Amino acid sequence: MPDDASKTGDDRNFISLKQYHEVRDWSKSLGCTAHQLRTAVKAVGNSAHAVRKYFSILGPQR
Repeated sequence: MPDDASKTGDDRNFISLKQYHEVRDWSKSLGCTAHQLRTAVKAVGNSAHAVRKYFSILGPQR
């Protein structure tokens, strides 16, 4: 979710919890709550790939 249009590739690969719109957009994209997103990032880091993998392991009962 880029702030700078020239950095779209980097922004898609990392989740920033510092901006409301990033948390909102990533939560919607991943089908989780903001709290679940923060927990996942705390557990595995801010890599979007790692967070997706984290949620896939947890399954639907997150």
